[in-house]
Amino acid sequence: MHCQRMNETDGLRYRRLNRPTIITDESHAPENKNSSYSGKVFRVTLVMLAVTLLVPLIGAIVLLESPIEPQYLSFPEPPLMSGALEPNFKLRQAERLFEGQLIGPESMANIGGVLYTGTADGKIVKIEDGKMHTLATLGRPPCGTQKDEPNCGRPLGIRASQNRTLFVADAYLGIFEVNPFTGEVEELVSTQSPVNGKRLSFVNDLDVTRDGRKIYFTDSSSKWQRRDYAYLFMEGINDGRLLEYDTLTKEVTVLMDDLRFPNGVQLSPNEDFVLVAELTMARIRRCYVSGLNKGGLDLFVENLPGFPDNIRSSSSGGYWVAMSAVRPNPGFSMHDFLSQKPWIKKIIFKLLSQETLMKFVPKYSLVVELHDTGVCKRSFHDPHGVVATYVSEAHEQDGYLYLGSFRSPFLCRLNLNEV
Repeated sequence: MHCQRMNETDGLRYRRLNRPTIITDESHAPENKNSSYSGKVFRVTLVMLAVTLLVPLIGAIVLLESPIEPQYLSFPEPPLMSGALEPNFKLRQAERLFEGQLIGPESMANIGGVLYTGTADGKIVKIEDGKMHTLATLGRPPCGTQKDEPNCGRPLGIRASQNRTLFVADAYLGIFEVNPFTGEVEELVSTQSPVNGKRLSFVNDLDVTRDGRKIYFTDSSSKWQRRDYAYLFMEGINDGRLLEYDTLTKEVTVLMDDLRFPNGVQLSPNEDFVLVAELTMARIRRCYVSGLNKGGLDLFVENLPGFPDNIRSSSSGGYWVAMSAVRPNPGFSMHDFLSQKPWIKKIIFKLLSQETLMKFVPKYSLVVELHDTGVCKRSFHDPHGVVATYVSEAHEQDGYLYLGSFRSPFLCRLNLNEV
Protein backbone atom coordinates (compact mmCIF):
# COMPACT_ATOMS: atom_id res chain seq x y z
CA MET A 1 0.00 0.00 0.00
CA HIS A 2 2.74 2.38 0.89
CA CYS A 3 4.61 1.67 -2.32
CA GLN A 4 1.40 2.14 -4.28
CA ARG A 5 0.75 5.55 -2.69
CA MET A 6 4.31 6.59 -3.46
CA ASN A 7 3.81 5.70 -7.13
CA GLU A 8 0.61 7.69 -7.30
CA THR A 9 2.33 10.67 -5.72
CA ASP A 10 5.24 10.36 -8.07
CA GLY A 11 2.79 10.19 -10.99
CA LEU A 12 1.03 13.31 -9.81
CA ARG A 13 4.35 15.09 -9.52
CA TYR A 14 5.27 13.92 -12.98
CA ARG A 15 2.08 15.23 -14.41
CA ARG A 16 2.56 18.60 -12.74
CA LEU A 17 6.04 18.91 -14.17
CA ASN A 18 4.77 18.24 -17.68
CA ARG A 19 1.84 20.63 -17.71
CA PRO A 20 1.88 22.93 -20.80
CA THR A 21 3.46 26.27 -20.18
CA ILE A 22 0.99 29.13 -20.57
CA ILE A 23 2.50 32.00 -22.54
CA THR A 24 1.34 35.36 -21.24
CA ASP A 25 1.94 38.98 -22.32
CA GLU A 26 4.49 39.19 -19.50
CA SER A 27 6.76 36.68 -21.24
CA HIS A 28 7.32 39.22 -24.11
CA ALA A 29 7.14 42.38 -22.12
CA PRO A 30 10.39 43.97 -23.37
CA GLU A 31 9.46 43.55 -27.05
CA ASN A 32 5.90 44.84 -26.63
CA LYS A 33 7.10 47.87 -24.72
CA ASN A 34 9.24 48.88 -27.71
CA SER A 35 6.37 48.24 -30.13
CA SER A 36 3.95 50.21 -27.98
CA TYR A 37 6.39 53.11 -27.76
CA SER A 38 6.81 53.21 -31.58
CA GLY A 39 3.05 53.19 -32.03
CA LYS A 40 2.62 56.08 -29.62
CA VAL A 41 5.30 58.09 -31.46
CA PHE A 42 3.58 57.43 -34.78
CA ARG A 43 0.18 58.48 -33.42
CA VAL A 44 1.56 61.64 -31.83
CA THR A 45 3.38 62.53 -35.06
CA LEU A 46 0.21 61.96 -37.07
CA VAL A 47 -1.86 64.11 -34.72
CA MET A 48 0.72 66.90 -34.78
CA LEU A 49 0.81 66.81 -38.57
CA ALA A 50 -2.98 66.95 -38.76
CA VAL A 51 -3.05 69.86 -36.30
CA THR A 52 -0.33 71.67 -38.27
CA LEU A 53 -2.42 71.38 -41.44
CA LEU A 54 -5.90 71.81 -40.01
CA VAL A 55 -5.35 74.76 -37.69
CA PRO A 56 -4.26 77.16 -40.47
CA LEU A 57 -7.01 75.74 -42.71
CA ILE A 58 -9.70 76.24 -40.09
CA GLY A 59 -8.27 79.64 -39.28
CA ALA A 60 -8.45 80.65 -42.93
CA ILE A 61 -12.02 79.41 -43.23
CA VAL A 62 -13.12 81.25 -40.09
CA LEU A 63 -11.09 84.45 -40.29
CA LEU A 64 -10.71 85.18 -44.01
CA GLU A 65 -13.50 86.97 -45.82
CA SER A 66 -14.87 85.42 -49.00
CA PRO A 67 -14.66 87.74 -52.02
CA ILE A 68 -18.11 86.58 -53.13
CA GLU A 69 -21.61 86.39 -51.64
CA PRO A 70 -23.00 83.38 -53.50
CA GLN A 71 -26.68 83.26 -54.40
CA TYR A 72 -28.81 80.16 -53.89
CA LEU A 73 -29.63 78.77 -57.35
CA SER A 74 -31.54 75.75 -58.58
CA PHE A 75 -31.11 73.77 -61.79
CA PRO A 76 -33.03 70.87 -63.31
CA GLU A 77 -31.08 67.76 -64.19
CA PRO A 78 -28.96 68.48 -67.29
CA PRO A 79 -30.19 67.03 -70.59
CA LEU A 80 -28.90 63.59 -71.51
CA MET A 81 -25.94 63.55 -73.88
CA SER A 82 -27.80 61.52 -76.48
CA GLY A 83 -29.46 62.02 -79.85
CA ALA A 84 -28.38 65.39 -81.26
CA LEU A 85 -26.11 65.81 -78.20
CA GLU A 86 -24.40 62.42 -78.54
CA PRO A 87 -20.67 62.88 -77.72
CA ASN A 88 -18.35 62.78 -80.74
CA PHE A 89 -14.92 63.98 -81.79
CA LYS A 90 -15.92 66.29 -84.64
CA LEU A 91 -14.18 69.36 -83.24
CA ARG A 92 -10.92 67.43 -83.42
CA GLN A 93 -11.17 67.68 -87.19
CA ALA A 94 -10.57 71.42 -86.88
CA GLU A 95 -7.21 72.97 -87.68
CA ARG A 96 -5.46 75.50 -85.51
CA LEU A 97 -4.58 78.83 -87.11
CA PHE A 98 -1.90 81.32 -86.06
CA GLU A 99 -1.01 79.24 -83.02
CA GLY A 100 1.06 81.23 -80.55
CA GLN A 101 0.37 84.47 -82.43
CA LEU A 102 -3.14 85.20 -81.15
CA ILE A 103 -4.03 85.22 -77.46
CA GLY A 104 -7.71 84.85 -76.63
CA PRO A 105 -9.40 85.64 -79.97
CA GLU A 106 -12.84 85.80 -78.33
CA SER A 107 -15.01 86.81 -81.30
CA MET A 108 -14.75 87.17 -85.08
CA ALA A 109 -16.33 89.07 -87.96
CA ASN A 110 -15.90 89.03 -91.72
CA ILE A 111 -15.93 91.74 -94.36
CA GLY A 112 -15.62 89.81 -97.60
CA GLY A 113 -12.70 87.44 -97.30
CA VAL A 114 -11.05 89.40 -94.49
CA LEU A 115 -11.39 88.14 -90.93
CA TYR A 116 -11.24 90.43 -87.89
CA THR A 117 -10.84 89.52 -84.22
CA GLY A 118 -9.88 91.04 -80.88
CA THR A 119 -7.15 89.70 -78.61
CA ALA A 120 -6.24 89.63 -74.92
CA ASP A 121 -3.56 92.30 -75.39
CA GLY A 122 -6.12 94.91 -76.45
CA LYS A 123 -5.67 94.68 -80.22
CA ILE A 124 -8.09 94.50 -83.14
CA VAL A 125 -6.41 92.15 -85.60
CA LYS A 126 -6.95 91.87 -89.36
CA ILE A 127 -6.33 88.54 -91.10
CA GLU A 128 -6.11 88.58 -94.89
CA ASP A 129 -4.54 86.14 -97.36
CA GLY A 130 -3.09 84.11 -94.50
CA LYS A 131 -1.32 87.13 -93.01
CA MET A 132 -2.10 88.91 -89.79
CA HIS A 133 -1.50 92.48 -88.69
CA THR A 134 -2.79 94.89 -86.06
CA LEU A 135 -5.57 97.16 -87.27
CA ALA A 136 -6.19 99.16 -84.09
CA THR A 137 -5.77 99.31 -80.33
CA LEU A 138 -8.50 100.62 -78.05
CA GLY A 139 -6.64 101.23 -74.79
CA ARG A 140 -3.12 102.16 -73.79
CA PRO A 141 -0.11 100.07 -72.70
CA PRO A 142 1.16 98.20 -70.81
CA CYS A 143 -0.72 95.13 -72.02
CA GLY A 144 -0.42 91.38 -71.66
CA THR A 145 -1.68 90.51 -68.18
CA GLN A 146 -5.08 90.54 -66.51
CA LYS A 147 -3.83 93.30 -64.22
CA ASP A 148 -3.24 95.47 -67.31
CA GLU A 149 -6.69 94.87 -68.82
CA PRO A 150 -8.56 97.90 -67.37
CA ASN A 151 -6.17 100.33 -69.11
CA CYS A 152 -5.14 98.22 -72.07
CA GLY A 153 -8.71 97.16 -72.88
CA ARG A 154 -10.05 93.73 -73.75
CA PRO A 155 -12.01 93.49 -77.03
CA LEU A 156 -14.71 90.84 -76.78
CA GLY A 157 -17.70 90.89 -79.17
CA ILE A 158 -17.01 92.13 -82.70
CA ARG A 159 -19.45 92.65 -85.58
CA ALA A 160 -19.38 93.91 -89.16
CA SER A 161 -22.28 96.01 -90.43
CA GLN A 162 -23.56 96.07 -94.01
CA ASN A 163 -21.92 99.44 -94.56
CA ARG A 164 -18.56 97.72 -94.01
CA THR A 165 -17.88 99.11 -90.55
CA LEU A 166 -16.69 97.20 -87.50
CA PHE A 167 -18.35 97.52 -84.11
CA VAL A 168 -16.44 96.29 -81.06
CA ALA A 169 -17.47 95.70 -77.44
CA ASP A 170 -14.53 96.23 -75.10
CA ALA A 171 -15.04 94.77 -71.63
CA TYR A 172 -13.49 97.75 -69.84
CA LEU A 173 -13.79 100.67 -72.23
CA GLY A 174 -17.20 100.44 -73.94
CA ILE A 175 -18.58 100.28 -77.48
CA PHE A 176 -16.45 101.42 -80.44
CA GLU A 177 -16.76 101.86 -84.18
CA VAL A 178 -13.60 100.91 -86.07
CA ASN A 179 -12.82 101.67 -89.69
CA PRO A 180 -11.71 98.29 -91.12
CA PHE A 181 -9.43 99.93 -93.69
CA THR A 182 -7.75 102.79 -91.84
CA GLY A 183 -8.03 101.54 -88.26
CA GLU A 184 -9.61 104.82 -87.14
CA VAL A 185 -11.47 104.38 -83.83
CA GLU A 186 -14.57 106.23 -82.60
CA GLU A 187 -15.96 105.76 -79.11
CA LEU A 188 -19.75 105.34 -79.07
CA VAL A 189 -20.50 104.28 -75.48
CA SER A 190 -18.10 104.90 -72.61
CA THR A 191 -18.05 102.77 -69.48
CA GLN A 192 -17.34 105.98 -67.59
CA SER A 193 -20.97 107.05 -68.11
CA PRO A 194 -23.42 105.19 -65.85
CA VAL A 195 -26.71 104.00 -67.31
CA ASN A 196 -29.74 104.40 -65.06
CA GLY A 197 -27.42 104.99 -62.15
CA LYS A 198 -25.41 101.79 -62.64
CA ARG A 199 -21.95 101.63 -64.14
CA LEU A 200 -20.97 99.45 -67.08
CA SER A 201 -18.35 97.18 -65.54
CA PHE A 202 -18.24 94.27 -67.97
CA VAL A 203 -19.33 95.08 -71.53
CA ASN A 204 -19.42 91.74 -73.30
CA ASP A 205 -21.06 91.08 -76.67
CA LEU A 206 -23.07 93.03 -79.23
CA ASP A 207 -25.07 92.87 -82.44
CA VAL A 208 -26.07 95.61 -84.84
CA THR A 209 -29.09 96.06 -87.11
CA ARG A 210 -28.56 95.89 -90.86
CA ASP A 211 -29.06 99.63 -91.25
CA GLY A 212 -26.53 100.32 -88.49
CA ARG A 213 -29.04 102.35 -86.48
CA LYS A 214 -29.32 100.19 -83.33
CA ILE A 215 -26.63 98.35 -81.38
CA TYR A 216 -27.70 95.78 -78.81
CA PHE A 217 -25.11 94.85 -76.21
CA THR A 218 -24.71 93.12 -72.86
CA ASP A 219 -23.16 94.41 -69.67
CA SER A 220 -22.47 91.21 -67.73
CA SER A 221 -22.25 92.91 -64.34
CA SER A 222 -22.21 96.28 -62.63
CA LYS A 223 -20.13 94.76 -59.79
CA TRP A 224 -17.52 92.50 -61.40
CA GLN A 225 -15.08 93.20 -64.21
CA ARG A 226 -14.04 90.74 -66.89
CA ARG A 227 -10.88 89.71 -65.06
CA ASP A 228 -13.14 88.52 -62.22
CA TYR A 229 -15.47 86.47 -64.41
CA ALA A 230 -15.05 83.39 -62.18
CA TYR A 231 -16.33 85.39 -59.22
CA LEU A 232 -19.31 86.57 -61.25
CA PHE A 233 -20.09 83.05 -62.43
CA MET A 234 -19.81 81.41 -59.02
CA GLU A 235 -21.54 84.19 -57.11
CA GLY A 236 -24.57 84.02 -59.40
CA ILE A 237 -25.50 87.67 -58.85
CA ASN A 238 -28.28 89.03 -61.08
CA ASP A 239 -26.90 92.48 -61.91
CA GLY A 240 -26.41 92.03 -65.67
CA ARG A 241 -28.30 93.89 -68.41
CA LEU A 242 -29.18 93.96 -72.10
CA LEU A 243 -28.94 97.48 -73.50
CA GLU A 244 -29.73 99.30 -76.73
CA TYR A 245 -27.65 102.11 -78.20
CA ASP A 246 -29.20 104.38 -80.83
CA THR A 247 -26.47 105.68 -83.13
CA LEU A 248 -28.59 108.67 -84.17
CA THR A 249 -29.89 109.91 -80.80
CA LYS A 250 -26.79 108.66 -78.91
CA GLU A 251 -29.09 107.34 -76.19
CA VAL A 252 -28.59 104.12 -74.23
CA THR A 253 -31.71 102.26 -73.07
CA VAL A 254 -31.99 99.27 -70.73
CA LEU A 255 -34.08 96.51 -72.32
CA MET A 256 -33.55 93.73 -69.75
CA ASP A 257 -32.07 93.71 -66.27
CA ASP A 258 -31.66 91.29 -63.35
CA LEU A 259 -29.74 88.90 -65.62
CA ARG A 260 -27.15 86.46 -64.29
CA PHE A 261 -24.00 86.88 -66.39
CA PRO A 262 -25.61 87.87 -69.73
CA ASN A 263 -23.16 87.12 -72.48
CA GLY A 264 -23.71 86.46 -76.19
CA VAL A 265 -26.14 88.59 -78.23
CA GLN A 266 -27.81 87.74 -81.55
CA LEU A 267 -30.55 89.45 -83.57
CA SER A 268 -33.11 87.24 -85.29
CA PRO A 269 -33.07 87.14 -89.12
CA ASN A 270 -36.11 89.45 -89.17
CA GLU A 271 -34.61 91.66 -86.45
CA ASP A 272 -37.79 91.40 -84.40
CA PHE A 273 -36.08 89.94 -81.33
CA VAL A 274 -32.70 89.66 -79.66
CA LEU A 275 -31.37 86.48 -78.09
CA VAL A 276 -29.25 86.82 -74.93
CA ALA A 277 -27.17 84.02 -73.44
CA GLU A 278 -27.65 83.97 -69.66
CA LEU A 279 -24.48 82.04 -68.90
CA THR A 280 -24.87 81.33 -65.19
CA MET A 281 -28.36 79.88 -65.69
CA ALA A 282 -27.49 77.71 -68.73
CA ARG A 283 -30.25 79.27 -70.82
CA ILE A 284 -31.00 81.79 -73.58
CA ARG A 285 -33.49 84.62 -73.06
CA ARG A 286 -35.40 86.49 -75.75
CA CYS A 287 -36.30 90.17 -75.93
CA TYR A 288 -38.67 91.43 -78.64
CA VAL A 289 -37.46 94.74 -80.07
CA SER A 290 -39.93 95.32 -82.91
CA GLY A 291 -43.30 94.16 -84.23
CA LEU A 292 -46.44 93.30 -82.30
CA ASN A 293 -44.52 91.70 -79.44
CA LYS A 294 -42.15 94.64 -78.92
CA GLY A 295 -41.16 94.89 -75.27
CA GLY A 296 -42.04 91.27 -74.57
CA LEU A 297 -39.63 88.92 -72.81
CA ASP A 298 -39.53 85.14 -72.70
CA LEU A 299 -37.28 82.09 -72.59
CA PHE A 300 -35.93 80.91 -75.93
CA VAL A 301 -34.32 77.74 -74.56
CA GLU A 302 -33.42 76.57 -71.06
CA ASN A 303 -31.49 73.74 -69.42
CA LEU A 304 -28.73 73.73 -72.02
CA PRO A 305 -25.98 71.06 -71.88
CA GLY A 306 -23.46 73.74 -70.98
CA PHE A 307 -23.04 77.40 -70.08
CA PRO A 308 -23.57 79.49 -73.22
CA ASP A 309 -21.07 82.08 -74.37
CA ASN A 310 -21.55 83.78 -77.74
CA ILE A 311 -24.47 83.14 -80.10
CA ARG A 312 -24.13 83.52 -83.86
CA SER A 313 -26.47 82.85 -86.78
CA SER A 314 -26.08 79.69 -88.86
CA SER A 315 -26.61 79.32 -92.60
CA SER A 316 -29.57 77.01 -91.95
CA GLY A 317 -31.53 79.82 -90.27
CA GLY A 318 -30.70 78.66 -86.76
CA TYR A 319 -28.02 79.59 -84.27
CA TRP A 320 -24.56 78.42 -83.26
CA VAL A 321 -23.97 78.45 -79.51
CA ALA A 322 -20.52 77.93 -77.98
CA MET A 323 -20.44 76.45 -74.49
CA SER A 324 -17.82 77.91 -72.15
CA ALA A 325 -18.15 74.78 -69.97
CA VAL A 326 -20.35 71.70 -70.06
CA ARG A 327 -22.93 70.07 -67.78
CA PRO A 328 -22.30 66.40 -68.62
CA ASN A 329 -25.09 63.89 -68.15
CA PRO A 330 -24.10 61.22 -67.42
CA GLY A 331 -21.31 62.86 -65.49
CA PHE A 332 -20.70 65.49 -62.84
CA SER A 333 -21.29 69.23 -63.11
CA MET A 334 -19.51 71.11 -60.33
CA HIS A 335 -21.59 74.25 -60.87
CA ASP A 336 -24.87 72.34 -60.62
CA PHE A 337 -23.62 70.55 -57.50
CA LEU A 338 -22.57 73.78 -55.79
CA SER A 339 -25.58 75.84 -56.88
CA GLN A 340 -27.53 74.98 -53.70
CA LYS A 341 -24.46 75.08 -51.44
CA PRO A 342 -23.39 78.74 -51.22
CA TRP A 343 -21.35 78.08 -48.07
CA ILE A 344 -19.06 75.69 -49.97
CA LYS A 345 -18.53 78.32 -52.68
CA LYS A 346 -17.48 80.79 -50.01
CA ILE A 347 -14.92 78.37 -48.60
CA ILE A 348 -13.56 77.56 -52.07
CA PHE A 349 -12.81 81.21 -52.81
CA LYS A 350 -11.31 81.77 -49.38
CA LEU A 351 -8.73 79.12 -50.20
CA LEU A 352 -8.31 79.17 -53.99
CA SER A 353 -7.60 81.85 -56.57
CA GLN A 354 -9.65 82.18 -59.75
CA GLU A 355 -6.76 80.88 -61.83
CA THR A 356 -6.35 77.84 -59.59
CA LEU A 357 -10.06 77.10 -59.83
CA MET A 358 -9.90 77.23 -63.63
CA LYS A 359 -7.53 74.26 -63.55
CA PHE A 360 -10.37 72.13 -62.19
CA VAL A 361 -12.72 73.01 -65.07
CA PRO A 362 -12.80 70.07 -67.52
CA LYS A 363 -11.48 70.96 -70.97
CA TYR A 364 -14.57 69.63 -72.68
CA SER A 365 -15.33 71.71 -75.78
CA LEU A 366 -18.88 71.81 -77.11
CA VAL A 367 -20.65 73.73 -79.86
CA VAL A 368 -24.35 73.21 -80.59
CA GLU A 369 -26.50 74.32 -83.50
CA LEU A 370 -30.06 75.22 -82.55
CA HIS A 371 -33.10 75.33 -84.82
CA ASP A 372 -34.89 78.66 -84.97
CA THR A 373 -37.26 77.16 -82.38
CA GLY A 374 -34.46 76.54 -79.87
CA VAL A 375 -34.38 72.77 -80.36
CA CYS A 376 -30.90 71.27 -80.68
CA LYS A 377 -30.16 70.24 -84.27
CA ARG A 378 -26.61 68.88 -83.94
CA SER A 379 -23.51 69.22 -81.80
CA PHE A 380 -19.75 69.10 -82.23
CA HIS A 381 -17.54 67.88 -79.37
CA ASP A 382 -13.91 67.64 -78.30
CA PRO A 383 -14.27 65.73 -75.00
CA HIS A 384 -10.80 66.51 -73.66
CA GLY A 385 -10.04 69.72 -75.53
CA VAL A 386 -7.34 68.04 -77.59
CA VAL A 387 -7.65 70.48 -80.52
CA ALA A 388 -10.27 73.11 -79.63
CA THR A 389 -10.15 74.49 -76.09
CA TYR A 390 -12.14 77.09 -74.15
CA VAL A 391 -14.43 77.80 -77.12
CA SER A 392 -16.20 81.17 -76.85
CA GLU A 393 -17.77 81.53 -80.29
CA ALA A 394 -18.64 79.59 -83.45
CA HIS A 395 -18.63 81.92 -86.46
CA GLU A 396 -19.78 80.46 -89.79
CA GLN A 397 -18.27 81.79 -93.02
CA ASP A 398 -18.10 80.26 -96.50
CA GLY A 399 -18.58 76.65 -95.39
CA TYR A 400 -16.21 76.89 -92.44
CA LEU A 401 -16.86 77.25 -88.74
CA TYR A 402 -14.31 79.50 -87.07
CA LEU A 403 -13.92 78.86 -83.35
CA GLY A 404 -12.92 81.68 -81.05
CA SER A 405 -11.54 81.26 -77.53
CA PHE A 406 -11.44 83.45 -74.45
CA ARG A 407 -7.98 82.19 -73.46
CA SER A 408 -6.39 79.85 -76.05
CA PRO A 409 -3.47 81.18 -78.16
CA PHE A 410 -5.02 80.32 -81.54
CA LEU A 411 -8.11 80.24 -83.73
CA CYS A 412 -9.65 77.00 -84.99
CA ARG A 413 -11.28 76.38 -88.35
CA LEU A 414 -13.62 73.47 -89.03
CA ASN A 415 -14.70 72.45 -92.55
CA LEU A 416 -18.46 71.93 -92.24
CA ASN A 417 -18.55 69.86 -95.41
CA GLU A 418 -16.42 67.21 -93.71
CA VAL A 419 -18.47 66.77 -90.53
